[in-house]
Amino acid sequence: MRSESKSSADNSPTTAGQAPSSSPEPAAADRAARRAVTVFPLLVLAAGAAGLATPGTFSGWAPNVPYLLGVVMFCMGLTMTPRDFSGVAKRPWAVALGLVAHYVIMPGLGWLIANALGLSPQLAAGVILVGCAPSGTASNVVTYLARGDVALSVSVATVSTVLAPLVTPPLTLLLAGEFLPVDAESMVTDILKTVLLPVVGGLVVRLVAGRFIQRLLGLLPWLSAVTIGVIVAIVVAASADAIKSAAALVLLAVVLHNGLGLALGYGAGKLARLGAPASRAMAFEVGMQNSGLAASLAAAHFSPLAALPAAVFSVWHNVSGAVVAAWMSYRARSRNAG
Repeated sequence: MRSESKSSADNSPTTAGQAPSSSPEPAAADRAARRAVTVFPLLVLAAGAAGLATPGTFSGWAPNVPYLLGVVMFCMGLTMTPRDFSGVAKRPWAVALGLVAHYVIMPGLGWLIANALGLSPQLAAGVILVGCAPSGTASNVVTYLARGDVALSVSVATVSTVLAPLVTPPLTLLLAGEFLPVDAESMVTDILKTVLLPVVGGLVVRLVAGRFIQRLLGLLPWLSAVTIGVIVAIVVAASADAIKSAAALVLLAVVLHNGLGLALGYGAGKLARLGAPASRAMAFEVGMQNSGLAASLAAAHFSPLAALPAAVFSVWHNVSGAVVAAWMSYRARSRNAG
């Protein structure tokens, strides 16, 4: 689907989390990508504010969160083609390293931060669940903006999502089980229904009706962004009373979790000598999480309060990702100019 790291601008159109389409006008693609990562956190922030200000408006919507997440994942599937998986065969070592780094660093950081900050059992389980989720839906766009290896980013994000039913529940049981009871079997079923099946369904629809879907690709990022915003509003509304007392602590946990994930992901790429573009991709594939999935699972298996870290993460990792991407892009341009 994408070229190797020699040209991080060779991208196919994808959803709210994947890179902009290849075009004879890369400046236009850059503008579209920057607009997406700028508007998305603002939209999610506005949705969270709405949930906090008028919790009664969204309080009855909680049962719809898994279905809303299914919409997001179906949109992701619509943007995928079999070529997304070809990158795994081309560079299995790099993809495997990305997967191991993602599913070791972020869950481990979640557990360490929860214990270091002395979080309540509900919040601790929520932070750990965020760490055990697959790669975030915006990681590919941010990698593109950072002049990173988009091909590697797409491969790691795709495979981490496909493997989520097998990896996320046992990791959550292992690390969060000391804080709250974890029904790993039920969690596997939920991830299959809300993540894997919609993604596969979207992929099948793309294969069958590719020409029609191609016309809709520009709308999919915004549909995903709006849907994630609704999820955040529902999650925040459900725990509005607890946010005032826990907001500062949750924000600190999220900032530490995301920031250390970005740094350690980049360090893992450098340590493995993958090269600068691939190391940038590793930073975002490790540090950015599918917080929509984490929020859905936390609300279903723990409590609305446990979903709060995922809601905050959903806003923060897009803001920090855009800032770090801009800094990385500036450094890359300066190095090339020199």
